[in-house]
Amino acid sequence: MDRSRGEPPLTDDDFETYRQIATGQSPPDGHDVSRLLALRLIDRDPYAPSGYIPGDPRMAVQSLTGGLLGDLEAIVARVSQIPALERLAEHFDPQRLYGGPGSEYLATTAQMNARLGEISAAAHSDFCAVQPGEPADRDPAILRLGVERTRAALQRGVQVRSIYHRSAHEHDQTRDYIHAMIADGAEVRASTLPGPRLVIIDRQHAFVDNHVIKGEGNSGWHLFDRAAVAWARSIFEIFWDHATRWQDIGPATCDPLSER
Repeated sequence: MDRSRGEPPLTDDDFETYRQIATGQSPPDGHDVSRLLALRLIDRDPYAPSGYIPGDPRMAVQSLTGGLLGDLEAIVARVSQIPALERLAEHFDPQRLYGGPGSEYLATTAQMNARLGEISAAAHSDFCAVQPGEPADRDPAILRLGVERTRAALQRGVQVRSIYHRSAHEHDQTRDYIHAMIADGAEVRASTLPGPRLVIIDRQHAFVDNHVIKGEGNSGWHLFDRAAVAWARSIFEIFWDHATRWQDIGPATCDPLSER
């Protein structure tokens, strides 16, 4: 390997020393010329033990560039092995009895939404969600962001399935949002059963409400333990099987309760 690639950069004194040698002078007494020698900017004069012969800087540039390109090719070749090595986990993980440490506490709604956005943006197979609460008016900008995220996932080939509370069918804003999702290819069902708020992505990530720390109602957990996520997925499938397809829900048949 060319030792010049490990040398520190040239100093002002090095430039001045090269200038003096190139003009036929001797280098300053005591100045270290090792960097100039390593870059082949100078060579020792075989006819003058203390003298030096200047080299063409353009040749030094060509030599250094060629060496660096070789290093880059080696780095690229090694980096290209990373995806293949990561795929080997598919053979390692099934043999383990546990998935390793697998949860992170997210203390605020903003943190939950940010992490959800990050993981859902990288989803590649499926996205499952349970929204058990009765609908409420939401910021239109947030709704638009949700539609855009869902559409982007569907365009990548992600299967999107969501379960909403039955009352969402009578809530104009939520109904319009769901119709937009369905038009883009999502599957939506509705249920009157009480259930947990839940999001599962790619069978690898689950997001649940906080049931650990009391008094932190806006917080939640990001689960990525294999067993925990698989259990959450089984819960989603139970609710999915007992929910009604959104397109099969008709308008409400009973009038609202009177004061009496």
